[in-house]
Amino acid sequence: MGLSTLSEWTGRIGELVIGASHAEGGTRSHVVRIGGERDLPYIGTHPSGHKPLVAYELADDPSLWPAAATRYIGDWVHDTADWAAYAEKEYTPDLIRLHLTSTRHRGFSDTSRIGTTIESVLQATRLPLIVEGSDDPAMDSAVYQKIGEAAEGERILLGTAEAGRYRSVAAAAMAYGHSVIAQSPIDINLAKQLNILLRETGLPSDRIAIDPYTGALGYGFEYSYSVMERIRYSALKGDTDLAMPMISSATDSLTVKEVREAQGSEAEKTAVAWELYSMLPATIAGASIVCVRHPLSIAGLKSAIDSLWNGENVEGV
Repeated sequence: MGLSTLSEWTGRIGELVIGASHAEGGTRSHVVRIGGERDLPYIGTHPSGHKPLVAYELADDPSLWPAAATRYIGDWVHDTADWAAYAEKEYTPDLIRLHLTSTRHRGFSDTSRIGTTIESVLQATRLPLIVEGSDDPAMDSAVYQKIGEAAEGERILLGTAEAGRYRSVAAAAMAYGHSVIAQSPIDINLAKQLNILLRETGLPSDRIAIDPYTGALGYGFEYSYSVMERIRYSALKGDTDLAMPMISSATDSLTVKEVREAQGSEAEKTAVAWELYSMLPATIAGASIVCVRHPLSIAGLKSAIDSLWNGENVEGV
């Protein structure tokens, strides 16, 4: 397929809003909008829709976070709010994505601490927020209820809904005015089915972001890229069940053997390269938000996205 033109497509990617400003009853310095495209990414001198954004991921329990990320940040990881504030000031991501890794501990029940953590992060940073909750269906309802309540009025993006566990996430999002990440295991049909299930709960299409799951380079990314392209093509051809913006995370990139075993001056370069060379292609496949865990990945990724968006050659990548 050659360069596309808008006339080739009948569909449009829906727009999703994250964050709420003071004027809207929230405390964010600004809101971000993703989606809105009527064409393939970066096409033409004035691409359609909104430019892809970069989110920085951090965790409330750093012991369950990749060593390549926590090693570079140092002592900031021991206070989640300080970590978020430091990242906003030093590395200027577009969003903060908070993973509540504390909920992964066996027998976790301290949901009040979840609320306190979210409130402290919201006070520490004014960036729009993505929050990842429980990985355990047994505690999903309590965890997502507490997340939604603590962030009420802030219009966060809440994750993650999966085919076997989506009702609690959707319920919290609808009760407190948030949006939902819908994750499926690298399969276009499963992505579509989950979107339909979420809408059947009452969650509108403009509050759903598709996460088709992204494997690391050499560990499944190529297949992820193909599925993301197919989702975008289908949406632009008029499939409204897939016409939601996509979010992609380099989740496994900092845990692959090549990154774990890198030593000395090559350690940081290898970690950043593994994230950069998966997340930039993810935007080309159609991702509206790409997420990284090493702070040095942010600047290079934002610069490369800006260059592609402005029709320039990508240098230094």
